[in-house]
Amino acid sequence: MGSRILRAGHPVTRSPSPAEMGLLDPDTAEVAQKAAVRVLRMEGEAVLALARQLPDSFADAVALVMEQTRSQQGRVIVSGMGKSGHVGRKIASTLASTGTPAQFVHPAEASHGDLGMITPSDVCLILSNSGETGEINDIIDYSRRFSVPLIAMTGSATGTLARSADITLLIPEPEEACPIGLAPTTSTTCALALGDAFAVTLMELRGFRTDSFQQLHPGGRLGARLLRVRDIMHRGDALPVVPESMPMGEVLVEMTAKGFGTALVVSGDRLVGVITDGDLRRNLAGLLDREAGEVATRNPMTIDDGALVSEALAIMNAKGITSLCATGSGDVPEGLVHVHDCLRVGVR
Repeated sequence: MGSRILRAGHPVTRSPSPAEMGLLDPDTAEVAQKAAVRVLRMEGEAVLALARQLPDSFADAVALVMEQTRSQQGRVIVSGMGKSGHVGRKIASTLASTGTPAQFVHPAEASHGDLGMITPSDVCLILSNSGETGEINDIIDYSRRFSVPLIAMTGSATGTLARSADITLLIPEPEEACPIGLAPTTSTTCALALGDAFAVTLMELRGFRTDSFQQLHPGGRLGARLLRVRDIMHRGDALPVVPESMPMGEVLVEMTAKGFGTALVVSGDRLVGVITDGDLRRNLAGLLDREAGEVATRNPMTIDDGALVSEALAIMNAKGITSLCATGSGDVPEGLVHVHDCLRVGVR
């Protein structure tokens, strides 16, 4: 029977854990541990062996893709069946997200019309460990008929795929990690690692940098980590800018209206200080008889609007402040970023 726990005032039945069911006895735990370590070691050693035996054709394959995609019209058409197909999808996704246009085409769908997705401007990257996967034959034939460059990623130098390809990325045949030696495990890990190496090499040669990456990853934690201060800062009329000579009564009105708990004190156009809630508390005696320049903290911390939002948040956390002014040339206030803005876009 499942045990009953109380959640939000209501009894909820949950399934018993493996330990409660008596499944994690010491012998079982030891077997599980040994099996996991064996698999990880086998696959890790296979990837290291691949690094030592990187195909001489690797650089040729990179050069071919660079040439075919230089015009912004060509793409890498990735295909494969079964486990190779799953790896191929990931390779296509990694290529596309790092600056190399790529698309996965399922070989079975290709035989029913999706061959029309492939153009002479493209280059095909086909995965098959054996090189004899029947479903990929139509893509091979199509690429040969219409002179579409073909790169093979395979474990067989004599298979149909390698013999048909312009360039072959040969993966040395590794021992599969499964106990019967049949389930694709080590071989698919090697193909995935080689695909990552291929994508990252192209990324480096193209000079693909942080700004480019952020454009292709606007959502999620990756996009948030790459946001710049200029992307989220408040600017223009939203800024609580006050001159040094403004009476503090008017400063308080401006601070309340803009809602940042901060005033940016300027001399002419140049930032000379800030007034925060802390400054107000420290100057309560006779506060309304003073001017902004008398209450402001001088030489405040600022940030460039091209800095990462994560950098701005790190400064605010380290200094115990809630906002930063972004300044341009001549210390002119260009924007203001608040800690709440950082949290809102997912930077923590």
